[in-house]
Amino acid sequence: MGDYVIKMPDLGEGIAEVEVVAWRVQPGDAVKEDQVLADVMTDKATVEIPSPVHGTVLGLGGKVGQALAVGAELIRLQVEGAGNAAAAPVARTAEAGDEPAELPHGFVPEPPRVAEAAASVARREPAPATPAPSAAPVSAPAPSRPQARAAGEKPQAAPAVRKRAWDLGIELQYVAGSGPAGRITHADLDAHLAGRGRHAGGGDSRYAQLDGEETIPVIGLRRKIAEKMQLAKRQIPHFTYVEEVDVTELEALRKQLNERYGEERGRITLLPLLMRAVVLAVRRYPEVNARYDDGSGDGAGIVTRYQAVHIGVATQTGAGLMVPVVRNSEARDPWSNAAEIARLAQAARDGKCARDELSGSTITITSLGALGGIVSTPVINHPEVAIVGINRIVERPVVRDGGMVARKLMNLSSSFDHRVIDGMVAAEFIQTIRGYLEAPTLLFVE
Repeated sequence: MGDYVIKMPDLGEGIAEVEVVAWRVQPGDAVKEDQVLADVMTDKATVEIPSPVHGTVLGLGGKVGQALAVGAELIRLQVEGAGNAAAAPVARTAEAGDEPAELPHGFVPEPPRVAEAAASVARREPAPATPAPSAAPVSAPAPSRPQARAAGEKPQAAPAVRKRAWDLGIELQYVAGSGPAGRITHADLDAHLAGRGRHAGGGDSRYAQLDGEETIPVIGLRRKIAEKMQLAKRQIPHFTYVEEVDVTELEALRKQLNERYGEERGRITLLPLLMRAVVLAVRRYPEVNARYDDGSGDGAGIVTRYQAVHIGVATQTGAGLMVPVVRNSEARDPWSNAAEIARLAQAARDGKCARDELSGSTITITSLGALGGIVSTPVINHPEVAIVGINRIVERPVVRDGGMVARKLMNLSSSFDHRVIDGMVAAEFIQTIRGYLEAPTLLFVE
C-alpha cells in the first residue's frame, strides 16, 4: 500500500490560488477513478476536481472556504502499490516524549479511528465492530416522539388542526409534531397547551421570545460577490439616473412577435429587445460601452472603448448573483439574444458556466423582473463604467391629448462611473434607449 497525493491543478489563465467550496468525500471514504472529490471556485466559476485513481481518503488538504495555492496538496489517498508520495508523518502512533511531527501546509490529518477504518477498507477487511454491552436487555421500539423542525421548514398539519391552532392562538412553527414525517396532531396541540413547548411567559406562542442565532461563513460564490461589490463601491464614484419609459407599444409588439413567431423562433421577453436598444444607443455614445483600468501598472488610468457589445446579464442563482455574458450582442437579433440568455442563465443556475462565459462584459443589464420595484441603484460591474437597471412594468393612468388613458410604464434605473461618464452623456444615453423602446419598430430598421 502507498500514499497518493492529488495536488491542486493549474486551472489556467494565471490563476494562482482557488477556494475550496465543498468536499465530496471525507477521510475513510473509498473513492473510484474519475469520482469527484471536491468543488473549487475561481472568479465565480466552480470546477470539479476528479480522482485519477482508486483509493481510500487519508486526509484533506484544507477546510471549506480555505484558499489553496496551485500545486498545494489537495487530498491524500491510500492506494494499491507504491503511490506517488511518502507516507504522511501522522501514520506512526505517537509515543511519550515524541516531538509533534510537522505536517504538510494545510493538511488535515484523519482521526485515528478513521485511519484504522481506511486501512481496513484498503485491505478489503471489515473494520472491527464495537461489541454491544452484554448486560443491556433488548427493548421494544420506543414510542414515537415529537420531531424537531429544521429552520425555515413549514409545519405539516391537517386543516382541522390548523384551524384549532388558530382559534387557540398557537403558532404551529413552535409545535413539535409526533405524526408521520413530523406531522402535527391534536395531541401535539394538547401537549403544547399543557406547557411543553410554550414559552416561559405562558402567553400566545406567536409572541414567544426567541434567543437563537446562526453563524454563516461567507465562502464560495457569496465571498466572491462580497469582494466584487466592495471593490466596485470603494473605487467607482457611482451616480444613478432614473427615467420613466412608456412600454405600451413595445409590449404590444412583443406580444405580436410571440404570437406569430413564438413556435418557430421561440418566445421573447422584454430583455432581448432592451439589449438591442442598448446596442443601438452605444453606437452614438461609445464611451458608455467601455472598461476603465483604475489599478496599477502600465494600463492604469486608461479607458478602453469597445466596438463589440458584450452584455452581462445579472442572473440570480441558488448560490448567489452571477453575471454570464452574451457576447457580440450587436450581431444578434432579439431571438438569438433570447436563446443565448436562456442557455447562459440555465448554465449559471446549474453551476456549469465556463470561466470565459462569466467574464469580458463591456456593459451590464440587471433586472429583478416582477420584483423590480419602482427605483433601484444598481452597482456597476467593475471595471465597466455603466449598468442599466430594469424596474417592473406597471399600468397607470396617463394624460395623452387631453384625455386620461391607461399606459404601461417602466423605470430604467441606471448607474454610471462619474470619473469617465458625465451626467449629460448618461442622460442622453438613457434618453436614446427610451426613444427606441417607445418607438420599437426602430429596433428592426436601424
